[in-house]
Amino acid sequence: MKTIVIIDYGLGNLRSVQKAFEHAGARVSISNNVREIRNADGLVLPGVGAFYDGMVQLQEIKYAIYDVVNDDKPLLGICLGMQMLLTESEEGGRNKGLGIIQGQAIRFPKSKFKVPHIGWNSLDFKDANSFLRNIDDHSYVYFVHSYYAKTSPEYTVATCTYGLEFAAIIKNKKGNVIGTQYHPEKSGDVGLQMIQNFLLRC
Repeated sequence: MKTIVIIDYGLGNLRSVQKAFEHAGARVSISNNVREIRNADGLVLPGVGAFYDGMVQLQEIKYAIYDVVNDDKPLLGICLGMQMLLTESEEGGRNKGLGIIQGQAIRFPKSKFKVPHIGWNSLDFKDANSFLRNIDDHSYVYFVHSYYAKTSPEYTVATCTYGLEFAAIIKNKKGNVIGTQYHPEKSGDVGLQMIQNFLLRC
């Protein structure tokens, strides 16, 4: 059985993510230990909170994350964890991200649509990615966010529309890194299937 490490950096609903992965059949460890992160078969970078605070907490372990990615092991970033995969964010000023995927996290503009974007919304598939195996296009998933990823089509696996079209699933060039703006662990059977698909890559 493969070991999945959920990165504990002080932000995020770690237990709900852990339960979802265990339900999908994974052996899960929650850790901020550099050695455990490097030895993982796959990593999950969860997140609920502010971009700047998250990046501060990641400073001591970010190089271990880079090592895992460079070894072609799978990494899944969720919500804030997805945004921290990007080059930068405008949240709280202009702050650098991990730079694993080129792009920016940008706040939704003022409009008739309430911010944060909270609730169920549908995906529009842009890429035949294994993360979407056995999932129907336009499936609904659960979002909670005020910022969205602005990135190029080559990094976009699926989009969602909330006043504007934004990247809901992103990937790196190698394809071993996936980021979801929504919470798969809160997205019912669809989210569970995505987690199982991620585990197959591990």
